[in-house]
Amino acid sequence: MAKRQDVELENRPTENYDASKITILEGLEAVRRRPGMYIGSTDQRGLHQLVTEVVDNGIDEALAGQADTLTITIDNDNVVSVTDNGRGIPVDIHPQTGTSALEVVMTKLHAGGKFGAGGYKVASGLHGVGVSAVNALSEWLEARVRSDGQIYAQKYKRGVPQSEVKVIGKYPKGERTGTIISFLPDKQIFKTIDYKYDVLAQRFREMAFLTKGLTIRFTDERIDRTNTFYFEGGITSFVRYLNKNRKTLHPAFHVSAPIEDNYVEAAIQYTTDYNESVFTFANNINTSDGGTHLTGFRAALTRTLNDFARRNKVLKEGDPSLTGDDTREGLTAIVSVKLREPQFESQTKAKLGNAEMRTQVEAVVGEAFGEWLEENPREAKEIIQKGITAARAREAARHARDLVIRKSALESTSLPGKLADCSEREPANAELYIVEGDSAGGSAKQGRDRKFQAILPLRGKILNVEKSRLDKMLQNEEIRALITAIGTGVGNAFDKSNLRYGRVILMSDADVDGAHIRTLLLTFFFRYMQPLIEHGHLYIAQPPLYKVKIGKESHYVYDDHALEELRKKNKNGKFEMQRYKGLGEMNPEQLWETTMNPENRTLLRVEVQDAAEADRTFDMLMGNEVPPRKRFIQTHAKNAKLDV
Repeated sequence: MAKRQDVELENRPTENYDASKITILEGLEAVRRRPGMYIGSTDQRGLHQLVTEVVDNGIDEALAGQADTLTITIDNDNVVSVTDNGRGIPVDIHPQTGTSALEVVMTKLHAGGKFGAGGYKVASGLHGVGVSAVNALSEWLEARVRSDGQIYAQKYKRGVPQSEVKVIGKYPKGERTGTIISFLPDKQIFKTIDYKYDVLAQRFREMAFLTKGLTIRFTDERIDRTNTFYFEGGITSFVRYLNKNRKTLHPAFHVSAPIEDNYVEAAIQYTTDYNESVFTFANNINTSDGGTHLTGFRAALTRTLNDFARRNKVLKEGDPSLTGDDTREGLTAIVSVKLREPQFESQTKAKLGNAEMRTQVEAVVGEAFGEWLEENPREAKEIIQKGITAARAREAARHARDLVIRKSALESTSLPGKLADCSEREPANAELYIVEGDSAGGSAKQGRDRKFQAILPLRGKILNVEKSRLDKMLQNEEIRALITAIGTGVGNAFDKSNLRYGRVILMSDADVDGAHIRTLLLTFFFRYMQPLIEHGHLYIAQPPLYKVKIGKESHYVYDDHALEELRKKNKNGKFEMQRYKGLGEMNPEQLWETTMNPENRTLLRVEVQDAAEADRTFDMLMGNEVPPRKRFIQTHAKNAKLDV
């Protein structure tokens, strides 16, 4: 059979992109009234979403073959500027409104060139709320457009134009057209306007991986940091990046092909690891909950590997076929599809619903991966042998899992000496503290509110699940106690409806051992109970580091910065300080007052900002390869903190 050739998506519009291509659906006021409906939240996550919404417009120009460079800058006043060298937002008069198309795009919700009027073939900004929502939620925003030799501009305050669109100058002949959007988020809306450089940089890196040939430059003047992202290999480079610290079984496989009106691209590489790391995208949007494209990809992988194994007698007659779980052990893959009319199951676009994508992805990946297996029989047999080993381990894990279920009816009596359960039976009102050591466990049991707080003390450090298969993990007594107490099961057997506690809280000492135990637990939850994190059920307790007595008053202090502030405020007072080395040093009353009482305590909710980067980080910190971990420790040791 002939080799499939990589084909770039021909996405250039066949019509002129002008004001007639801008379609209006509705206005802006609702955005300021209910910002969470449009950007998810008004905390730091929502703040970062503002930047993403503007950057997505530039990405759409790149997907249309009209831009190859994006520049993002955060200045010292938290003003963000996003520049692309695309066509520039149209500035001519819009036929429906009689105003400039630029003003329509910036002030009308659901207005843009992405609703079938010929502006774009594919676009990440499906709902058309992006830049207008940013405008509505900004203290001020300025849009500048380079088009036809002129620079056009319009400024807005909280979404309201301050003047007509006007020409403010000319740009040099021969230079590219494009759009510059600058904005300052509204402090009346957002809880903070302090951007996190690393979170944004990781998102831009991901965008560059997914848009082959696009250069993204990101500068943060507040901390004097700049990064440039450009990946000629596209998603193949993405897979190599994720596997940088893993031992791989073969060079990355890649396929890209148009099919009907859509476009399918996938990159695959197997490693010696045990975990599956598959990330899916639709029109460059991270579909974290998967969807039809993921279903098609998995079906293609399982069918193709089983077909090859049967034809080449790697699986003998009578041997059971490999399951999907078997064929995905140690798999790292990126699946990226581009569609004219994507259908997402929610505003957050976390799951793709287009039925046709299942068969299209299965067809493209199945044919190309089948050819690759035939051309690389040694690597193919190594992948299948890994799947056969995984199947044996899966059967052993099933027996171990059945043992856990048989030993427990999910009541406190099933864990004598470990779980001190609460009387509350409504999960939403109950919480489980996972506590390091018997000493701290004893204090927590005595200090807790028995009505709604359960305590599970762990003896020593749990198994590092990053280096272990499921069957070995389920033999670990502490992990079995965790699984039984929480009630959901693990991995593909995870069932959120069986969750026994609305909050699962990690409470460990504020020292190196405590940090290590916390990391081992976080690794377990990320790998085997990730939905617990995604739905906001996992927390980290914040016990105080110090007890300070000033005169007759006592203060609990939770970090070194707060300690210094307290010193400054009480320079003349008698300052007596006790540092808590562990939870066991606090008596039950102190532990309740500082760390467990809902009225006083501080809990940090565990969130995953970027699943792909979290996957890579856990592998680097907890995996088998030592040199990357050593480099990380040497680089970051000076910045290490014992508190979270």
